[in-house]
Amino acid sequence: MNAPYPVRLAGEELWLLPQKAMYWPVQQALLVADVHFGKAAAYRSFGQPVPRGTTAQNIARLDGLLANLPVRQLIFLGDFLHGPGSHAQATLQVLAEWRGRHPDLAMTLIRGNHDKSAGDPPAALNIRVVPEPFLFGPFALQHEPQPHPDRHVLAGHVHPVYRLKGRGRQSLRLACFRLGQDVSLLPAFGAFTGGYQVTQDEHCKIFVIGDNEIWPVTPANL
Repeated sequence: MNAPYPVRLAGEELWLLPQKAMYWPVQQALLVADVHFGKAAAYRSFGQPVPRGTTAQNIARLDGLLANLPVRQLIFLGDFLHGPGSHAQATLQVLAEWRGRHPDLAMTLIRGNHDKSAGDPPAALNIRVVPEPFLFGPFALQHEPQPHPDRHVLAGHVHPVYRLKGRGRQSLRLACFRLGQDVSLLPAFGAFTGGYQVTQDEHCKIFVIGDNEIWPVTPANL
């Protein structure tokens, strides 16, 4: 596994991972946002020609993280399933097989906007589903990036990306973490997701993901 990038938020050390996830070492907690399992299947149910295998790709990255990190709990920051069409038999079978490989791992889903339309994961997956905010230590774990009165918010929903500028008109749009004073954003974990371009200011730090590494955005590449 490529080296994580340690940061401090709310007095805690967290690791930013190039697999588009966050790890909290002291709690042995792995946080992922916006997996959108079954999104491609949902699009195909509407007759859209989209690629297959995205669920398997997402699961392979999750399995890689679980194999290389001591994880006691896996927390999804919303949008586990993409929509009603995500309940395709093939998608649910892959998820059931994946859960079967990790029967003792505690899993929690903080219900996001897509979960409300897709419905909760099948009970057989044994994933605890809770509303936001889910208070955990100094953090409010949420799907929506709304401030909390007394906790630092870790959220998803936005699918943040950042545009790195090169010479002339050259630029590169990369998934990123955006760490703010009160609210921090995780990138979308899903392999078949879009992105919303975010900007950097004096109140936040941005870390882009490229070449399987984490890179802090500096004044030289703003």
